[in-house]
Amino acid sequence: MTMAPVAPARAVPPPSPPPARRSRLRLALRRHLPAWLFLAPALLLFAVFKFVPMVRAVQMSFHEVRPYLGDRFVGLANYREVLTEASFTSAIGHTVVLALGQTLGSLVLGFVLALLLEGSSRGLWFVRTAVFLPTVAAMAVVAELWRILYYPVPDGAINSVLSWFGAGPSPFLNSADSALWSVMCVGIWRGAPYDMMIFLAGLAGVDRALYEAAAADGAGVLRRLWHVTLPALRPVLTILLTLAAIRGLRVFTEIFLLTNGGPNGSTEVVMTLVYKLGLERNELGIASAGSVLLLLATVVLTVAVRASRRRGAPR
Repeated sequence: MTMAPVAPARAVPPPSPPPARRSRLRLALRRHLPAWLFLAPALLLFAVFKFVPMVRAVQMSFHEVRPYLGDRFVGLANYREVLTEASFTSAIGHTVVLALGQTLGSLVLGFVLALLLEGSSRGLWFVRTAVFLPTVAAMAVVAELWRILYYPVPDGAINSVLSWFGAGPSPFLNSADSALWSVMCVGIWRGAPYDMMIFLAGLAGVDRALYEAAAADGAGVLRRLWHVTLPALRPVLTILLTLAAIRGLRVFTEIFLLTNGGPNGSTEVVMTLVYKLGLERNELGIASAGSVLLLLATVVLTVAVRASRRRGAPR
């Protein structure tokens, strides 16, 4: 009995995606491709000048950088030196104090300015523009202006005003007791107009019916401000708190131009110390470790604020 030859089994081709899915993929590609093409130059610049140096800084933080001799791996020694050296611990303390002072000061002053300049009057646009000028002015110009205002002689600009109230002349930037607070005032003066504009945008979205209902219940101005305005501005406050805190932690230009860390290191912050260690003393490994710790502090702060915002959000 002969058996008929059996044809070899053919491989079953994988099922092709349904036409609807292919059309959706093609539509998504057609929709998002122009945007990615426009973003490509900026992403390339970010990769070359920001992300690649960040990776290189993390790598350098674990090494003793020796140009022409080759880097030597030292593990966590750079981080231990950053956290234990007196100059770094002092700079960290100055950075925290400056960040807290500038953050709270700019938020409070920006909120007060927003309340004063809120409205739809025709002349307010000019006042808002004038108030916002410190934010867009170059920091070099701002620093030179405040250096003139802080001139430490009895007939200096601010000392002349203080003499009207019977206060003695202050050395401001030339004294270790007042230099940090003087720089903090400059940061508050420059950051408050930016916070004011964000507050104005938030105040425009507050429901006016809530004010009317609170006034009908007999609530005064302060009670309406506490129970209506501030709860409505909670998302805005979260964003501004994050931005202002990051701005305070990364402060550099004001210190560098006004005091350069002096006098006697009383205004030295992490950024200026990293700059001096890396570019003046050529201790790139320790400077990279300080930069990485500052980056981690910024990331932790941002994540903590976002987590607290999600925890407090209504479900």
